[in-house]
Amino acid sequence: MRSSFLADAPAIREPRHAPVAHVMRGGLIEGVHYGSVVVLDDGGGVRLGIGDIEAACYPRSALKPVQAVAMVRAGLPLDGALLSLAMGSHSGEEHHLAGVRLILELAGLTEADLRNVPDLPYGPAVRDAWVREGRGPSRLAQNCSGKHAAMLYLCKLSGWPLESYLDADHPLQRTIAEAVEDLTGQRVANVTVDGCGAPLFAVSLHGLARAAARIATAAPDTAEHRVAGALRLHPEMASGAGRDSAALMRAVPGLLAKDGFEGVHLAALPDGRAVAVKISDGADRARVAVTAAALARAGVEPRLLAGFAGEPVTGGGRAVGGVRPVAALDPPGAPATATA
Repeated sequence: MRSSFLADAPAIREPRHAPVAHVMRGGLIEGVHYGSVVVLDDGGGVRLGIGDIEAACYPRSALKPVQAVAMVRAGLPLDGALLSLAMGSHSGEEHHLAGVRLILELAGLTEADLRNVPDLPYGPAVRDAWVREGRGPSRLAQNCSGKHAAMLYLCKLSGWPLESYLDADHPLQRTIAEAVEDLTGQRVANVTVDGCGAPLFAVSLHGLARAAARIATAAPDTAEHRVAGALRLHPEMASGAGRDSAALMRAVPGLLAKDGFEGVHLAALPDGRAVAVKISDGADRARVAVTAAALARAGVEPRLLAGFAGEPVTGGGRAVGGVRPVAALDPPGAPATATA
């Protein structure tokens, strides 16, 4: 399925990032995080753009809800927790591993059929326990194994080759590329390989926010609606206990959110308001704070976002500062910040 009109691919260039957050210590700016932020209103218009929202960028795992839509459109029969896991960057908790095994079992396959890169569990506590038990890297434990198991399941159902399911010209990956273009409304700028081994498609931050809005507002009986519902109802299956995307979805009613490596985050509300964030240095401490500020700028009540202000900056064991998003991200009517 494709939109009747697709915009040209975003420009491949050095992104013109701008300051999006200040690292404050004792009232002074100790560091600056650069990046780009886009906030869409409920009609799809750009309410706020900071930095370079039209340059090509890699969404990394923030693209997984779009990949999930593509697979559901093509006939993937998963729902609920297993569908959330299929778009997850899971922590490797036991229920994640059990879910991946179940998807593979439904496909009549095993862990040996996975082609993602073996790794230790992503969640620090789970990884530490894994190492203490003397367990090494595995494909099952790697955080993208749910997506890979779902890809294999769809290939098995569709009669597509299994060994080559990660090739960019495989029918599965062509199907996903079409959905990426359809939902973002623009042609893909570049294709490379993500950390897990799957093809990764370059789009603009603006296009990524459009895709999130389309998924969040989709009508019932659509693949997008199924994907959004699964992620909203089972956010921890797509991440893990204590992870920020799951916590954001629990805190903000109806929110759809997914993060990705290298400082990418998307979030969308049921009425179509959406945000997408890229932190140029990939720092999570800025990603979380800037995403929360962007959601407040989109109209989410700040009290719902109070727990997402970012990690404190400490000195002598006590808080002496923190990460403060730039003044442009202040909600309308808020007092000007000291670092404007």
